[in-house]
Amino acid sequence: MLPTLDARLSAAAELVRPGQPVADIGCDHGKLTAVLAASGKYPKVIGADLRPGPLAKAAQTLEYAGCKDRAELRLGDGLSVLSPGEAGTIVLAGVSAQTTWEIIEKAPWVSAPGGPRLVMVPATRHSDLRRWLWEHGFALIADRPVQAAGRWYAVMAAEYTGEVRMPTFQECLFGLTGQWPEGEGYAAWQKAKLPRLRLGVPDGSEMAREMDALIASLPSQAASLKEKETYR
Repeated sequence: MLPTLDARLSAAAELVRPGQPVADIGCDHGKLTAVLAASGKYPKVIGADLRPGPLAKAAQTLEYAGCKDRAELRLGDGLSVLSPGEAGTIVLAGVSAQTTWEIIEKAPWVSAPGGPRLVMVPATRHSDLRRWLWEHGFALIADRPVQAAGRWYAVMAAEYTGEVRMPTFQECLFGLTGQWPEGEGYAAWQKAKLPRLRLGVPDGSEMAREMDALIASLPSQAASLKEKETYR
């Protein structure tokens, strides 16, 4: 039986380049690996994980899905399991933004024109991952907001172009998510975190000014300001 993917993994699967090998790094239970393998769209499907336990579960998932012979499972750390150019798309889902870019940094062949597409679903710090990608020569091909298990996720696809950008805080906060119907809900969720994020930013900096302007636009903040003006 083919496993059911949640919204974030379904969105990730849609961003994989068809007709080319794909690697699901940190495959865990192997659900995405199995769905990719069963689709028949890819000449090679590789599932990899750092730990033997999850890889054993992935093997069971593939067997239950009837596609064990269409995927290869590998044990190893990050992209060390791949040879340069072996995969047209690399999926990195379920790890933090920092872990994502640390995995990419350890494989210099990824940061080259004509390199693989990276499909990423950071568990935390979406804004930081967008900034890192832009500042290291990657272009965002897609940036889709999705909800799963009551949380918002950003499913990103990026390819290396070599063009370095220095994005604003607002660009990093929302990315390209405004292009999707769900973008409004995602934006509200990101804005709600601003007061907490602002605490660690030095006053007078460009980022502080951007954050203060966004915080002032929040309904709760606007109401608070109006109340203060009333009692002056």
